[in-house]
Amino acid sequence: MGKIKDFSLSCPISTDQYPNIQIAHGGGGKLMNNIIEKMFLPAFDNNILNARHDGAIVNFENTKIAFTTDSYVVSPLFFPGGDIGKLAVNGTVNDLSMCGAKPLYISIGLIIEEGFATETLWKVISSLKESAEIAGVQIVTGDTKVVEKGKGDGIYINTSGIGIVDSNISIAPSNVSPGDAIILNGDIARHGIAIMTLREGLEFENEIQSDSAPLCEPVSSLIGEGVDVHCMRDLTRGGLASALVEISQASKTHIQIEEASIKLSNEVRGVCEILGLDPMHVANEGRFIAFVNPKHAQKALKIMNNYGEGSIIGFVKDDAQAVVTMKNLLGTNRIVDMISGEQLPRIC
Repeated sequence: MGKIKDFSLSCPISTDQYPNIQIAHGGGGKLMNNIIEKMFLPAFDNNILNARHDGAIVNFENTKIAFTTDSYVVSPLFFPGGDIGKLAVNGTVNDLSMCGAKPLYISIGLIIEEGFATETLWKVISSLKESAEIAGVQIVTGDTKVVEKGKGDGIYINTSGIGIVDSNISIAPSNVSPGDAIILNGDIARHGIAIMTLREGLEFENEIQSDSAPLCEPVSSLIGEGVDVHCMRDLTRGGLASALVEISQASKTHIQIEEASIKLSNEVRGVCEILGLDPMHVANEGRFIAFVNPKHAQKALKIMNNYGEGSIIGFVKDDAQAVVTMKNLLGTNRIVDMISGEQLPRIC
């Protein structure tokens, strides 16, 4: 039997300000980061978890395996460009892809509220099936629980995913290096704004659709064509800002980006201005950033452009600061940080 590490019975987070969990603790911002850094990581401390990747990379009988898990609580369940089933499959596939893995298998756990329409459940199941086929993965196991009416908000989905990583590939935050080019695969903030406009009943000439999509093909192409990829991260809760800050903190590097290089559709920009939202903090479900060897930046950009409209948004600086800075459209720099609260709950 292994030795049990010393474990304090007192909570490592001060309960004076937040005696109870708030909705923002799951929003991908500072509060979520705080509970991960001060509670989860110390409690479950191990080298695999401490890599702070989108999934765990483990070695099993001379094979590198990527393993990830996630839960989906989006409201509404169906929205322009997607639904909870599509999110669940794509989100799991994308986390595996960010590890450099070829996604293979997914589990599906359903928590269904009593009274949920059977026809709606079938629509969710059909979406799960179709999305898995598009992403090239199999749903191989699962679980179903039903909770009393009023205690489940319709349906929640939990997933886990397994993929295989080439033994010669090492993609992780710890590999980020000074000089690395940072490439973004498309415009940002469409997923969050698509849901926000539906919730608020906002109508525009062109409907804003979620960017929800599997990222396994562009990632496979980057790796397959020999691009020296050091790290990748998909942009979900907390948006581009949180992803950059997480990588900066994990790699202890200074990331400098250019606002002019970050693409934003006119419709999304308009909604953000109307509602006072910063698109840097709005959720995405089909966008990722890749940190690549600067010698391979143009090659990587060309590959990404086969699947969308990518852009080089910045570089890793050669200094010891663990900070993200952005040169704005006026030419001045500002610090990019995680959002303190929650812009839009129940987003994914």
